[in-house]
Amino acid sequence: MINISQAQLIRGSKTLLDETSLTIYPGHKVGLVGANGTGKSSLLALILGHLHLDKGEFSFPSGWQVASVAQETPALDVSALEYVLDGDTEYRDLEAQLEKAQTDNNGNAIALIHGKIDAIGGYAIKARAGALLAGLGFKDADQSNPVKSFSGGWRMRLNLAQALLCRSDLLLLDEPTNHLDLDTMYWLEGWIKSYQGTLILISHDRDFIDGIVGEIVHVENHKLNYYKGNYSSFERVRAERMAQQQVAFERQQKERSHMQSFVDRFRYKASKAKQAQSRLKALERMAELLPSQVDNPFQMAFREPEALPNPLVVMENVSIGYEDNTILKQVELNLVPGARIGLLGRNGAGKSTLIKLLSGQLQAKTGKYQPNPGLNIGYFAQHQVEFLTLDDSPMQHLARLAPASVREQELRNFLGGFGFNGDMALSPVRPFSGGEKARLVLALVVWQRPNLLLLDEPTNHLDLEMRHALTMALQTFEGAMVIVSHDRHLLRLSCSDYYLVDQGVVTPFDGDLDDYHQWLLDAAKLAQANNKTDVGASSDAVDKKQQKRMEAELRQKVSPLKKQQVKLETQQQKINARLAELEIELADGSLYETENKAKMTNVLNERTTLTQAMDESEMHWLEIQEQIDIFEQDCL
Repeated sequence: MINISQAQLIRGSKTLLDETSLTIYPGHKVGLVGANGTGKSSLLALILGHLHLDKGEFSFPSGWQVASVAQETPALDVSALEYVLDGDTEYRDLEAQLEKAQTDNNGNAIALIHGKIDAIGGYAIKARAGALLAGLGFKDADQSNPVKSFSGGWRMRLNLAQALLCRSDLLLLDEPTNHLDLDTMYWLEGWIKSYQGTLILISHDRDFIDGIVGEIVHVENHKLNYYKGNYSSFERVRAERMAQQQVAFERQQKERSHMQSFVDRFRYKASKAKQAQSRLKALERMAELLPSQVDNPFQMAFREPEALPNPLVVMENVSIGYEDNTILKQVELNLVPGARIGLLGRNGAGKSTLIKLLSGQLQAKTGKYQPNPGLNIGYFAQHQVEFLTLDDSPMQHLARLAPASVREQELRNFLGGFGFNGDMALSPVRPFSGGEKARLVLALVVWQRPNLLLLDEPTNHLDLEMRHALTMALQTFEGAMVIVSHDRHLLRLSCSDYYLVDQGVVTPFDGDLDDYHQWLLDAAKLAQANNKTDVGASSDAVDKKQQKRMEAELRQKVSPLKKQQVKLETQQQKINARLAELEIELADGSLYETENKAKMTNVLNERTTLTQAMDESEMHWLEIQEQIDIFEQDCL
């Protein structure tokens, strides 16, 4: 288990952790939350060994393999698939050893290394890497493209695939959902749910956290505060505690006021001096309670549009695309004030293409596209961050949009709602983080009082507090909005209608986000069934006599392999049964008491051994299945 005891962590002149402790047990999934700058990423750096405590103790099992997502991706010539394989360093090391042994013609070494590769599932590793890349949105043809050919967002997906490929005991994920679309989010959530190791997750997507973790660690006031349950449960419990804290604070303030009054009146009177000094000491000893308050630093609100013409946009039989390539066709969509539309669809289906038409970046190829003369568009997209003037301040950016008659204090107050307070409002944009730049672009959009709001992945890089502020502000927006986002919480609370973009058409989607998830699953099953049908149709052309001979040969080859699989399945059932018993023992709190330390160690060691045995058994089963699949394909 991971154990932090009486820890103090200081970065520069800032204390991040002070006299705080935390224990994370094996196999548990933990969400790490807290305001920006409180030390969440520094805690992960501590676990990775990149930082060290200034005081206190930190420990975790020495034999654990730790996986995390690299933050930088060099522009390499190697293919995406080979880059992901680099995530399994043990496999790569064995691969290098095998190449040397073959060069030296060392038969014994070759046999030994082959055995080691087999033991870690190395012969199925390319298939696993390919499956990870497919799940993260890479097409089969993309997997052979060089890393340097991908954009920054897709390179981050490659780093994520590297981390997921690693056979780890501990997985550290810091904002893994940035640059992902909604479909990939669903896939990643399912993958992490099935992960058997210990997980520490930092994310600004509350639905994503809710679906995965069973514990929350909130970093606040230099402490690691533990909460049982998911993020929604944490919010409820914390709100109750804050309410209780407010009551205690107000009661304490009354007591302090009464005691201070007594001290002020009698501390210099000889007859009352002793009592006054006693009260003064009690006053000094009284613990300071912080007043409970809504601690979200962002208070944004949309300004009322200057006009709300109806309709805002009329689209009839519109086709959209680039030069000779038509992406969407026969689009029928009218936008009126109050419309709140969420666009759904798989990556590359054309959601952003539709947004670009509405924003004026693209022209309709055919059909009727008629914007109202009074249309005022507010368009937010991640690439707009690139158009900020980096040497100018937020105040200078806003002043360029504001009439000369607007007072500076009004501009400052507006920027303060987006977290640009004090000197930050007057500081150059260049050193700002990605989230701070995105907040500034959003502030500039809001200032212009749009009546049509276009949001293309607005929550990338925004923290939980800013996402909440944006979600709340959208509730009172009077114009029309069209949103593309992977943040399900934002979509659920902000959209009243969904449109599905699929196979070149845009149609109303009759359902909610859960229905959309089911639609994705059904579509995947249908595609798989169609592939099988295609294979079946092609096999009808094979000569029947030849087919029978091939089937007989197939049965002869496959039969012993099937028997091996049955043995492995029996072994896996036994391992699973024992693992279930060990999980029950690990759930018993008494196991972690000092006198049971030896027993706990044995239980954890057995659990690790059985988990490794299960992994090896499953990989062996998959390797056998691959051989069967090859034989069956040859037969077809």
